This record gives sequence, structure tokens and C-alpha cells, in this order.
Amino acid sequence: MRGKAVLCFLLGVMAAVALQAQDISAPDVPDQLKAPAREHVVLRTHAAGLQIYVCGHDQMGAPQWRLQAPQAVLRDGNGNTVGEHSAGPSWKYKDGSSITGKAVAQVAALDPAAIAWLRIEVTAHAGKGLLMRVTTVQRIRTRGGQPPQDVPCSSANQGQQSGVPYNADYYFYAPTR
Repeated sequence: MRGKAVLCFLLGVMAAVALQAQDISAPDVPDQLKAPAREHVVLRTHAAGLQIYVCGHDQMGAPQWRLQAPQAVLRDGNGNTVGEHSAGPSWKYKDGSSITGKAVAQVAALDPAAIAWLRIEVTAHAGKGLLMRVTTVQRIRTRGGQPPQDVPCSSANQGQQSGVPYNADYYFYAPTR
């Protein structure tokens, strides 16, 4: 009898987790950032960290800050750390699953001091867990993260790195079953 009680408890927990995942509404975003209609949100996180830039050259040889990588902690709606965001761009969730993607659309942020909003298509998966079915990611509600304004990129500081604080919300989508 005890085994049945444990099984019922576990099934109840799994159902609650499934309902919680289904209760995340897709954000209101410009059309070019919308996820495909056949997908639904499975995870929403808030990122806080840095956009790391390196002083290099643009295509014409002029000094320019270039994005090297993001470095951020992902938190859920309760402020609990659930993962990390890093170069690739890639995201790793607390269950060991991870994804890498490629930006396919962007719109300017509402705040000119903030990095663009993005729609990212997932190009690679690793591990088993929540992210293994994710196919689309949105980066929205950005704050900060633009290339350094207080340190000029010049021939004298080529190769120098500078981290700029940023915040963003990330929405992760998977195909509807």
C-alpha cells in the first residue's frame, strides 16, 4: 500500500510541474520575434550578468568593441538560480540539459542603452532534461549591455576586455505535443 501512496504522490507532483509549465504565457513581442505557432513556452527565466566585449577591429580595420560572450545567471520567478547563460550563445539548466543557438531575428530594445531583443533558433542540444525539446528562445525586456561607453576602443587597447552589466528575460519554447 505504501508503494501506491508514493506512486500517487509522484504522479501528483509530475502533474503539478506539467501544469506549471503550461501556465507560462508567451510574451507580447513584435511579429519577427514570435515563436512558431506550433510551439509553447516551457520555461521563463530572468538573466542578470555581463555582456563581455573585446576591443578589436571592424571589417574596415577601425577599432571597435565586439561582443565576445554573455555571462549571466538565470533565475526563475521566485529568484532561485536555475541555470546559466554563456558563449555560443548557450544556456544550461539545473537538470544538466543545455542548448546552443543562433540569432535569427532582432528588434531594437525600447531603451536605446539596452541590447536588442532577439529570437534565437536552437542549433544543438546536450543532456536530458527540460531543454532537450526547446527549439526557440526569445531574449526580451533587456536593460543595459551595450558596448562600453566609458572606455574607448583604440589601437592602444586592442585585445582588452570589458564587461557591461545587463538584464534580460528569456523565454524557452518547445513544440506542442
